[in-house]
Amino acid sequence: MKADIHPKYVNCKVICGCGSTFETRATVPELRVEVCSVCHPFYSGKQRFLDTARRVDKFNKRYAKTQSLKK
Repeated sequence: MKADIHPKYVNCKVICGCGSTFETRATVPELRVEVCSVCHPFYSGKQRFLDTARRVDKFNKRYAKTQSLKK
């Protein structure tokens, strides 16, 4: 293995959008993530919508319009 070509691993603090934190090792000292294993629906069993661009509201408005036209 060649010397001095690999990045240095340091202790990394991972911070989730839900407020949960944990430590791991990575090439950067801090990572910020949107979803972690504490708040992810697959692992937590709770459904949670991540509506960052108001996509759910836009869909509901369009769906309501099509339902009113069908009546």
